[in-house]
Amino acid sequence: MIQKVIVTVAPTGGMANKAQNPSLPTQPDEIARTVVNCYNEGASVCALHARLPNDQATCDPEIYGAMNRMIRDKCDIILNNSTGGGVDGEMTRDIRPGLGEIIFEQRMRGLDAPLCEMATFDCHTIMAQFHGRNLLMLTPSDLCTQMAEKFKLRGIKPEWEVFSLAHLLQDTTRLIKEGYDKPPYFINMVLNTMGFQGGYPYSPRIVQSFLDHLPEQSVFCVSAIGPAQLPATTLAVLMGGHIRVGLEDNNYYRRGELATNEQLVARAVRIIRELGAEPATPAEAREILGLAPVS
Repeated sequence: MIQKVIVTVAPTGGMANKAQNPSLPTQPDEIARTVVNCYNEGASVCALHARLPNDQATCDPEIYGAMNRMIRDKCDIILNNSTGGGVDGEMTRDIRPGLGEIIFEQRMRGLDAPLCEMATFDCHTIMAQFHGRNLLMLTPSDLCTQMAEKFKLRGIKPEWEVFSLAHLLQDTTRLIKEGYDKPPYFINMVLNTMGFQGGYPYSPRIVQSFLDHLPEQSVFCVSAIGPAQLPATTLAVLMGGHIRVGLEDNNYYRRGELATNEQLVARAVRIIRELGAEPATPAEAREILGLAPVS
């Protein structure tokens, strides 16, 4: 049987801006157009972040809903909204000079968006450093449970996003054992997050260490930041996993050459096929993940 690989495109993220890469899509029509192009290149999931008209970060369900509807009108790619948000705009508030917080209540708003099938579930506390500012994303265990209850109430499939073994082995595994998700469990390990305190670099041994600790009945995805994206996602295919690519994680196609989302997806699909596998269609990805078909 030919291995089917889910290719997730993360076109925008909550951190990069057009000054860093003019090809970064930030507004709903730009993001929808890019996602449909990436679907045509072989992506089966889109990991979406919303932006305000001034390009700063938001989890406004109306903006997510507008993106989701534009995309669904053109294709059946799986819609995955973010509960991570971003590092500016409506997502943050100051605690003291040099220290801000990514606001939990703002993060939850994206779960109210129409057509949301999946969402990233960041059930951990991290400290991130951006432009000389520290940002705390505070998610203690009680808020992890609160978030899980909202996912379950809305019928949204979690994409469990983990940056370290602690993230995987603590609240992620606890909430899975408590029944807040149904198998298969989709675990996305995000590597080379060196701007996040406690984040892991990429190496094959680190990927294997995550695999050694996955809950039973899990499927895994590998994402990696910057130049680690290409080797990490190639390794993930060889190890039987799924992959995420896109400008959220990596602005460059090669050293010194800015990328587009379409280029990164097309290259990932070429590599998948060179390795004897095939990109999963959205229908196949839904079957792998246990999601309902699009009606």
